[in-house]
Amino acid sequence: MHRSMDEPTGPVELFGARSHPAVSREYAVPDGDGAPLPDPAVLTALLHRYGWQRRGGAAGRYSRWSPPGPAAGASLLVPESAAFPDAEDLLAEALTALSRSAAPSARDILVSLAVPSDEVRWWREVPESAAGAAGAWGWAEADELRSAARQILLAGALAARGRAGYHGARHRRKARAALDGTLIGPAPGGRRLTAFVPVESGRAVAVQLCHALHATREAVDYQRATGGMEAFDSAVAAGVSRELTEALVALVRGTEGAGIDVRWAPAAGTPDGCPARPAPVEFSPGDLPALRSAGARYLREEPAVPVRITGAVVRLRRSGPRGAGIVRLRVLAGAEVAHVRVELDEEAYRIAGHAHLVGLPLRVEGRLERRGGFRRLTGASQVAPVQVDEAERDRLMKSLQENVDFFEEACAGEEPL
Repeated sequence: MHRSMDEPTGPVELFGARSHPAVSREYAVPDGDGAPLPDPAVLTALLHRYGWQRRGGAAGRYSRWSPPGPAAGASLLVPESAAFPDAEDLLAEALTALSRSAAPSARDILVSLAVPSDEVRWWREVPESAAGAAGAWGWAEADELRSAARQILLAGALAARGRAGYHGARHRRKARAALDGTLIGPAPGGRRLTAFVPVESGRAVAVQLCHALHATREAVDYQRATGGMEAFDSAVAAGVSRELTEALVALVRGTEGAGIDVRWAPAAGTPDGCPARPAPVEFSPGDLPALRSAGARYLREEPAVPVRITGAVVRLRRSGPRGAGIVRLRVLAGAEVAHVRVELDEEAYRIAGHAHLVGLPLRVEGRLERRGGFRRLTGASQVAPVQVDEAERDRLMKSLQENVDFFEEACAGEEPL
């Protein structure tokens, strides 16, 4: 459904996050019950980051800041330190002015103040249309940018979980959970976008993404200069993966160039092992062949993984009343994937069917194949039901009863896996 042009354009949730307190005006107006006020140094750093201009003030006591742009609007008075007697009043007035400001950056500053957040910024260079010059933007362009931004953040979260040239379906649930609370601001013109990644839950993601982006840039430069792909092999240790290269392709495709900038939350300081101000990373259409080749290389060379999986049987299918069949397991332990597909011989398939009927999970050993995103288990052996406590068994039986139609159709060979 298309969004009305009259709807608010404040920060929105990225991965099912809760509404951020800074999107409401009330955050900027303390209610007298001890509402926290920001550190003046943090507010000053954010104003400077977003291009506000310092225009005088009383030296050593407060500074005056005006928003960027020709129509500057109201200025803010920010105390130099919270130790001055009128510091709280000045900060409250500054937050109120920010909440009422028409400057596009004012709301972003409030978001960063409400919860310390590292910022990840994307931009794309695309030819401006007549509609864009008039202040409108294409739905497709804005959607492409948001989609690429989501993929890039998810690639960073996957790398924070573990290094791999190709993650597939592995670690995705926990990677998405690490992005809970992440917000994105509006994307005017489909050209720029900012994500606010809370330090408390997402700093590891921001740090890993920063390392991975710079390693990707270096590997692309090496490939374009020498024709060799070796740099992409060593870049896996920095978090580079097929997921990241594909996301960068999506970001750059159809543009004249694109870039990503990571900035640390002033309230949390610079993370260990990172520069205080990481350089922006830019990519051009000329980088696309190297990125695509690297993605194909990662997919081709990621090895299968030996695993011992415990899972609940949710689907069974075979072509006739006898012989081998295919089983789908909802993974409970043993692998960082949600479901796997396993081909079993006749005896093992019978065991799986009985386990399903009585509500017991199944344990099976095999190799988790990269084909299909690590959702397929080959060489299955040691197939056996697993005893569980009564509470877990009741839960599994309830799940079976809710999906009994699927089970009956699967046994008849009519339900594809």
